[in-house]
Amino acid sequence: MAYIYKTKGTCSSQIDIELDGNIIKSVKFYGGCNGNLQGIAKIVEGLTVEEVNEKFSGIRCGFKKTSCPDQLAQAVMEAYNSAE
Repeated sequence: MAYIYKTKGTCSSQIDIELDGNIIKSVKFYGGCNGNLQGIAKIVEGLTVEEVNEKFSGIRCGFKKTSCPDQLAQAVMEAYNSAE
């Protein structure tokens, strides 16, 4: 299942997610810190939605209330819940 998430409060503007059930098949960020976000995308491939949410939820970037990893956690949960 493919899902597009528009980020809020980060340098990246969009996250494309592909899920197979609750397993993350692929992630692509648009904008943001390209090298770091490519690394995060590779790290989360094969993880469950729950694992990504647990690891990345609540991470902040500087004084912002969110971050690209936090937005990814929100995005995968939203994608997974929309498929149910």
